[in-house]
Amino acid sequence: MSQSGSVMIATLGGQPQVVTFCLDDLLQRGAAIREVIVVHLAAHARSHQTGQSLARLTEEFQGGRYPGLRWQFFPVRSGEDRVEDITDEAAAHAAWSTMYRLIADLKNQNQRLEVCIAGGRRLLALLTMSAAMLHFDHHDRLWHLYTPTEFLERARDGAIMHARPEDGVRLIQVPLVPWGAYFPTLRLLTGVTPWQAIAAQIEWLDATERTRCQQVVDRLTSRQREVLRAFAAGHNPQEVAELLSVTVKAVDLHKTVILGECRNAWGIPESTRLTYHFLRDKFRHFFGPEL
Repeated sequence: MSQSGSVMIATLGGQPQVVTFCLDDLLQRGAAIREVIVVHLAAHARSHQTGQSLARLTEEFQGGRYPGLRWQFFPVRSGEDRVEDITDEAAAHAAWSTMYRLIADLKNQNQRLEVCIAGGRRLLALLTMSAAMLHFDHHDRLWHLYTPTEFLERARDGAIMHARPEDGVRLIQVPLVPWGAYFPTLRLLTGVTPWQAIAAQIEWLDATERTRCQQVVDRLTSRQREVLRAFAAGHNPQEVAELLSVTVKAVDLHKTVILGECRNAWGIPESTRLTYHFLRDKFRHFFGPEL
């Protein structure tokens, strides 16, 4: 990984102080931020808030508070056109693609990322999170910013660009599973929509689940497989016993063995209680429609 510091990505709307609040907190935490990339929608013809925010941030970055820091503004684009707002699925696709390409390019350069999604449209933040899940490594971090209501009002529109410790502004790390780190093929997706990317993730997860199911089935006796198939079809223990003409006690013994194999396949600790509902949920699509 790059040893020269991290890149901070921040989404921006009409509140420029969100970017500097995030940056200041990360620096206070000891993050070596060497570059800031501010992602934004184009300024609305009816509103100049975004343009004013960019101008205010330019003043901050050029003012000497952050010596040696590189920075750039990164508009959301659809082809060569800038996107003014996320009003439909086409605009959402453009926003997701913008974030996908940006994060992918930075990760291909072995950059460590600090991504702050507190500014701008909520949907832009969600799309950024979706794109990050494909390309993040375990050391990359996603952040939300908490700002107390009273201080938020005083800082509005860039009136205050830097918070003091007593102001209560703080970053909160957002838990995120870096699916691309587990399934590297997902990172090779290009020219896809967000929905196609999600479908690819589900396909990989489904394949993993089927592999685990098969591992369990391969270790069972023929009678245990019959019991498992009955549970997978949604039957309770009494119904399984009646269906297979055995006692409930016999069904429970088989169930214990089957759940033991499931613990091994899924890595589930003994302290976690499993019931026959687990078998229904995990195996209901495994045996096919004849059930």
